[in-house]
Amino acid sequence: MLPSSHAVQRMSLDVDSVPSPQLLADAFSEFISASSVLEASYRDLQQEVAHLGSELSERNAALTRSLEENDRMRAALQQMLDSMPCGVLVLDQAERIVMINPEGRRLLELGNAHIYSLRELSRTSQVDFEVLAKGPVGPFDNEVCIDAESGKRWLAISHRMLANVAAINGSTGQANRLRSIWILRDVTANKQAEQERETARRATALAEISTILAHEIKNPLASMELFADLIEQDRGEATEWIAHLRAGIRTLSGTVNNVLSLNGESKPRLAPLRLSDCIESSVEFVRPIAEQAGVALSFQSESESAQVLGNEDAIRQVVLNIVCNAIRHTADGGSVSVVARAAKQGKAARGVVEIEDTGCGIPESAMDRIFDAGFSTTGETPGLGLAVCKRLMIQHGGQIGVESRMNQGTKFHLEFPAI
Repeated sequence: MLPSSHAVQRMSLDVDSVPSPQLLADAFSEFISASSVLEASYRDLQQEVAHLGSELSERNAALTRSLEENDRMRAALQQMLDSMPCGVLVLDQAERIVMINPEGRRLLELGNAHIYSLRELSRTSQVDFEVLAKGPVGPFDNEVCIDAESGKRWLAISHRMLANVAAINGSTGQANRLRSIWILRDVTANKQAEQERETARRATALAEISTILAHEIKNPLASMELFADLIEQDRGEATEWIAHLRAGIRTLSGTVNNVLSLNGESKPRLAPLRLSDCIESSVEFVRPIAEQAGVALSFQSESESAQVLGNEDAIRQVVLNIVCNAIRHTADGGSVSVVARAAKQGKAARGVVEIEDTGCGIPESAMDRIFDAGFSTTGETPGLGLAVCKRLMIQHGGQIGVESRMNQGTKFHLEFPAI
């Protein structure tokens, strides 16, 4: 039986749909090429994975070494802090105590007490850290005294602010931003040494004062004893000898006042007074000394004198010291003049006193040292008078200056602020 036309047509279509051998070969070739590319990519991927794995292992090992090194450094630093001779206290931003070393605990006598904040530390110890924290920050120490079991102890405490510093909390592993570090030092030994030095200084000063008084009082006392004998023996010249006695007594009074003024710590009480009247009475007080030396002493008030805040005894001491120096360096027959006047310095009124002599003058090489305590141009005096003058003038808010020419005389210039 012959196939129908439809069957013939279907057979022809099936034959046409079968790919040719060339197409199959091309497709197979492309498949092999793609497989090769995939295989090469897989090998590259394996190599990259292996490289990354090796690099990760190296980094993990480096991180482990770094952590171990950090632990060693932290332990070393902690050991250093624990062995430091000073107390160390570290606070975070919330003023919580991050760390306090054993020396800090010992100095504050905290024992094993758990202190978590600056406020608790202020309440537990004898140091008010909250008040100190409000004070100036810097290298300068605040010194506080506490009552320890062994007696009084002095602590020097300073603190500094920390910027951009963080610490890892060992228990939580979290980073705490640090705020300040406090340093505590035991300065009790320094305080005791300072007190011992002050005691020794006072003892030395007392010995020097004794030497000065013995030196300065000896000669006037001998003269006064002589004049007392003369008064007793010769009544007719009693007036002259009494004047000499008066001069000796006032010289002794000036010496004692110089020592007290230079070594005393109290300041003279100031009150309003008329400067010219005060200077005139001071000149009269020192006049017997000038008469005894054969030196003419004069006083003049050029104009209405200024009112000043002063202490009459202190101003008298200034005049006494300067005039006595002038008399000492002026030959018999010379003169010393004292002038008081008012002056203006800008809009400010000033009271001025000028004391001028016709003596031998002051060497130029000594001008810078004449107001230093203990300095004397001749070595015959203890060198206290002018040092006391400068100190008393400063206490009065005034100024003292000097002009001098060899063999022509010396002029002292005093200025007091007027009221």
